Amino acid sequence: MKASINLTKLLVIAVAAMSFTITAVAQEEFVRFARATCSPALHCPDRDCPGAVVINPGPVVEMKTRRTYFLDYPCDLKKGEKVTFILSLHGGGSYANWQRHYFPIIDFKDKYRLVIATPSSPTQVWGTEDDVYLQNIVTSIIDQLGKENIKAFWLVGHSQGGMTSNRIVRTDFFKDKVDGWLSLSGGRLGGSPGRPANSGPGGAGAAAPGAPGGGARPGATGANSPMAAAMAALRELPAAGFSHIYTTGQHEIDEKGIPEASDWAKKYSCGPQRKGEEIVDTRAGYVYDSTRLNGLRKSWGLLPGPGKAQVYVYPDCKDGRVVADVVRIDKGHTEGLEPNVTEGLIKLMLSAKGGKLQQAGATAAAPPEKR
Repeated sequence: MKASINLTKLLVIAVAAMSFTITAVAQEEFVRFARATCSPALHCPDRDCPGAVVINPGPVVEMKTRRTYFLDYPCDLKKGEKVTFILSLHGGGSYANWQRHYFPIIDFKDKYRLVIATPSSPTQVWGTEDDVYLQNIVTSIIDQLGKENIKAFWLVGHSQGGMTSNRIVRTDFFKDKVDGWLSLSGGRLGGSPGRPANSGPGGAGAAAPGAPGGGARPGATGANSPMAAAMAALRELPAAGFSHIYTTGQHEIDEKGIPEASDWAKKYSCGPQRKGEEIVDTRAGYVYDSTRLNGLRKSWGLLPGPGKAQVYVYPDCKDGRVVADVVRIDKGHTEGLEPNVTEGLIKLMLSAKGGKLQQAGATAAAPPEKR
């Protein structure tokens, strides 16, 4: 009898030890970021996302500034696995979690091995005072992943977040790191399309809890405004080299549509603009601007719904760059992107050459030339 009890005890101890070993191995095998869980936090339902969820600035603390952000990554991300790193910036008057659902790449992080940081501005408008915070986030993630494991680093920005991407990609910190910029109605390098006469938000309503838009802060327009300066910056091509994808709603631009010419495409000796695939979505996006329901304009954005998007590409760009435009048919500025067009943009991003971070590391580690 005693022998049977002892054998049972030994089996229990062995199973416990094996379980502990498996857990320890799993913890050593998979990437876990400091102060961040891998499971998506505060994910909106398919429709009617609660206002308290939409305006959330994120659960992860950036320790130097003590500001928060969202960090999404695959739970089964193995150490040493190659990933694409994305810094996604919300528009003016918006929030981090609205941005996560306006461009919902979090739904594709596992399939395409994405690590996505979505920060939040306390004033809801990005400025130079936010640069250190953004730099600290990027540095922390690169240090924890290892630059050798980052295939490509992309900036993504909606509206004023896109214009901020255009500004920071010219700074010393970002210019040698960024492989691509995806502009979500945030400006087009190489020649901007015209704007319709009634562009901008309609109706009354300042930003309010719910689903804020991505436009400029009230009063942030005019010849000498930050918005005017940001638009002027688009006409001056940055010296840094990277891929560029521009998206817009059909109602945000005038009847001439997307320009055929692109100075950015010329920079990389791309072929003439070519009409690519049409993306069809039967599902709506998650979010929209609910603060102006009493005066919605097509140019600003209506309620979410199924849709189509037309892709235009400039083929055969040198250095493996991708230059493309995507027009969302019958959409405006603030309807959240549908799943298929979101995935189509991800595929375009992943088709571009990356590796700037590895090149920068190799340059830094290279021994001095012998003379």
